[in-house]
Amino acid sequence: MTAPLAGVRVLDLSRLLPGPMCSLYLADLGADVVKVEDTRTGDYARALDAAPGSTSSMFRAVNRGKRSVALDLKDARGHAAFMALVRTADVVLEGFRPGVVAALGVDYPALAAARPSLVYCSLSGYGQDGPRAGMAGHDINYLGYAGVLDATGARGGPPALSSVQIADLLGGAASAAMAILAALVGTSRGGSGRHIDVAMADATLAHAVFGVHALERDGAPAPRGEDLLTGGVPCYAVYATADQRFLAVGALEVKFWSALCTAIGRVDLIARQFARGAAGDDARTSLQATFATATLAQWTDRLAHLDCCVTPVLNLAEALTDAQFRARGMVHRRADGTTELASPFRVSGHAFVPGRPAPAQGEHTRTLLREAGYGDAALDALAQAGVIRMPA
Repeated sequence: MTAPLAGVRVLDLSRLLPGPMCSLYLADLGADVVKVEDTRTGDYARALDAAPGSTSSMFRAVNRGKRSVALDLKDARGHAAFMALVRTADVVLEGFRPGVVAALGVDYPALAAARPSLVYCSLSGYGQDGPRAGMAGHDINYLGYAGVLDATGARGGPPALSSVQIADLLGGAASAAMAILAALVGTSRGGSGRHIDVAMADATLAHAVFGVHALERDGAPAPRGEDLLTGGVPCYAVYATADQRFLAVGALEVKFWSALCTAIGRVDLIARQFARGAAGDDARTSLQATFATATLAQWTDRLAHLDCCVTPVLNLAEALTDAQFRARGMVHRRADGTTELASPFRVSGHAFVPGRPAPAQGEHTRTLLREAGYGDAALDALAQAGVIRMPA
């Protein structure tokens, strides 16, 4: 069997994190993903938080398995070269603010005229319309507007940031990839191409289901750290151990909570599984006192046999060596010693193999434009004029 997206070509105009992560999903599933970069700085994630002259590990992580073409879309000759690539593409992904691609002559109407079956995805912070459509933003801003940041953090404390960019990745990248795949199914069945508009703020709000539930139940948002899944009840919370590590207690089901309380000698807490107010505070304080009597390693060993949804809170270095993730093949080491995270998808008949390392800017310009019909003499002339960029 071939890869699920074998034969699908994606032209990715996006930069930084959300768009490249979206196209990484597609590349890992077998698509030929072509990064379309300008001839100057290219994707500025290359240098993000990296030592001078080096490529950032973040850029390498989300751009493996892709090819890069570098051309100047503002030059008519560069635009023509891009259009030659469009005629061979199935998907175009862009992450600019609304209006930018139209100014460059590479918006959906312009490209669909040349490639009617094209699936074109615009991934932006606030969408293609609405009062904030033209505003700049990052993950923290989208979370703030969607009411998610306000609800995240410990009781009585300020809003807390997640180490995983929820709006950028789980909202923007994953939502865009899902919509692209749905549109590709439509075109494969004879449908026409489509324009997809994904806003990261929208995608964040769309997943705030528990928050909306609390709002409808109580008539007001749950205070930070006091909802069912944010630490508001004793059976679903984080507790410190003697060595100032933490246990994640997720014993929502009665059988799990009862098993935990019995195992640690606190059967008196069974009836207060979902207690709130003073009774809940007392239960949490009692449970915290119990967990503070032993280290994380001791609790992990003591509860290892118990099926009750209580687990250690690992740091990332520990997660990379965790037996479960290792067994699932989630961590790879390249020959140069760099760490790489595998695709989260397991599809029968398609084994994940880490793709080629992330490309240098314009590394595949000559190859790709040759495929589109350009000869070497024409390419050399374009490179000399600064319209395209190719390796020396």
